[in-house]
Amino acid sequence: MALPNHDLTARGEGSAGDVLGTYLRAQATAFLRGLRLHEESGADAAEGSDAARSLRGAARRISGSLATFRVVTESSWADGLRTELVWLSSTLADEHAYAARLTRLLDALHRLSGSPEVPAPRGAPGALTVGSARAAALLERQLTLARTRAHSATLQALGSSRFHAVADAVAVLASEVPLDAVAARGRVDEVLVPLAEVARNRLATAVSALPHAAEAHPYNPDQDGSWHEVRRLLRVHRYAREALGEDVARLAAAGDALDRHRDAAEAAAASATAARTPRIAPATAYALGVLHADQRHEVEAARFTFQDLWQPAAAPAL
Repeated sequence: MALPNHDLTARGEGSAGDVLGTYLRAQATAFLRGLRLHEESGADAAEGSDAARSLRGAARRISGSLATFRVVTESSWADGLRTELVWLSSTLADEHAYAARLTRLLDALHRLSGSPEVPAPRGAPGALTVGSARAAALLERQLTLARTRAHSATLQALGSSRFHAVADAVAVLASEVPLDAVAARGRVDEVLVPLAEVARNRLATAVSALPHAAEAHPYNPDQDGSWHEVRRLLRVHRYAREALGEDVARLAAAGDALDRHRDAAEAAAASATAARTPRIAPATAYALGVLHADQRHEVEAARFTFQDLWQPAAAPAL
């Protein structure tokens, strides 16, 4: 399926305002559709999760585009809406993140406890199997509590006047995009393309600053922050290219790798937090340690996948 602006940019038609406006209106419509589905989902957790994901995706695309192409819009309006959409996207993401993290960790524990390659410590044969059930119970207790709190925060946010103001602003955006009168009349290749290049250059700089593969260490969480920043910049770059109607399949695949990196890093942190629980049994601590190591190796695998995808993407064509 062609992107909203594919035909305009392919034919060289439309001003910068036309192209950006088409993209923003499409994302605003997607946001409102996701909001309607979320309201209709009721007690259906699966449908509610899918609707929230659609809401977050549209909110991120709008906020990212407003950041990249800020000068083409009414700046004060863009800054205010972008701030509110970032808040909303972050709030909606927390509940899903805790649920997905718990599922990931429980699946990993099940896989590891049934693996003959995982060694048990001396004097405690089968310690991983013995401790995995207790580790699973501990993780479930901690992450379910966090998810419950996030769910309450989400419900509170969705019922707030702040959220309704955001929804009203997006509803207006679906029909009318406040644009800068001068910049919006410019040519796409003279206005939008250079702004998108700024986003690409920021990403390229951040990628080049990542630790070299030989210097990286899978057990060092201090390096995660720079990778998370690359993930954020890649997303902004991808949305800018989407707005221009370009094919972003390779960028999406690279983004998926960094999503897996983020998920594994946060899962490893959750297992480490659980392992610091006072007075847990040695077998439980051992199971959590093996789980932490497993997730840190998943972090390393995701980094290699991203690097493999990024190297060809580093060419100017992307």
